[in-house]
Amino acid sequence: MRARRQAALHRRQEQVGVKSSAARPRAVRLAGLGVGGALLLTLLAGCSADSIGAKFDYFGWPGTGITPQGHQMYDLWIASVIAALVVGFFVWGLIFWCIIRYRKRGDELPVQTRFNMPMEVLYTVTPVLVVAILFYYTAIVQTSVDKLSKNPDQVVEIVAFKWNWQFNYREGQGPEGRTVASTVGSADVIPLLVVPTGKKIRFEETSRDVIHSFWVPDMLFKRDVFPGNTRNVFEVTFDKEGRYVGRCAELCGTYHAFMQFELVVVSPERFDQFIKAKVAGSSTPEAMAVIGFTGDQAFAVKTKPLDTRRQGQSWYQPQTAIGK
Repeated sequence: MRARRQAALHRRQEQVGVKSSAARPRAVRLAGLGVGGALLLTLLAGCSADSIGAKFDYFGWPGTGITPQGHQMYDLWIASVIAALVVGFFVWGLIFWCIIRYRKRGDELPVQTRFNMPMEVLYTVTPVLVVAILFYYTAIVQTSVDKLSKNPDQVVEIVAFKWNWQFNYREGQGPEGRTVASTVGSADVIPLLVVPTGKKIRFEETSRDVIHSFWVPDMLFKRDVFPGNTRNVFEVTFDKEGRYVGRCAELCGTYHAFMQFELVVVSPERFDQFIKAKVAGSSTPEAMAVIGFTGDQAFAVKTKPLDTRRQGQSWYQPQTAIGK
């Protein structure tokens, strides 16, 4: 008899719990989510991707980029981070809300819900929408970054070799193009890659030995350089003058870490003067002096040659061998 009474009491408690749960106005909860979403969108609309990123050290990126393609990739990165944070805070909020709302209050078993169809639809459809939106904008940005024009303003051939760079300014595209001026680096001199602003510049990459990778962090871009007949091609337009460090981003051998160059972005007028000086037979430092970079400015200023220990204390010298 006592067991039957307890069972009846338990059933009544379950019925009361179900009714109270059903009686909660869902419209109020949905309205709260809508208001929160509207406030978040209003907050984000008042801030640009640049201002948001600058406040948080660009979320791990070197900056906003120095090309339109870099700006697009930066905006995509910031938008992806914001989307991830929004989803993360929403999930964390649900976790802590469940911990507080449904914490243990006694020995009675709470109402058991086998399924919640709106909730299941929500956590199934929402991730699909998030992935679809990110994929859509990623495809747009990737297409823009890889876009090539039929007639670029300047063609630069990038030749990588162990462990330095050669930059050839060319007339014409592809292997048939003619080199009119060239800059070659050495163990003692960091090569300079001089380019103009506001011009479509096509870079054609090739390697003399192994796989290297052309990387300028401030461009937010890098691309592998392959040996043989494969010529990787990309095109950018620089919109900011300055000097920037470039590196090889592919492990290519003993002195991979020393394979550096400096990107020098100047105005179109100064670039034309630089090319004319090079075509006339001037060295790269002499051509740099023609456009106003004299003294130490005629050489790399953002980086310097590293100690390769190729002479005197080389790893391959007999006096440095083990036991000697």
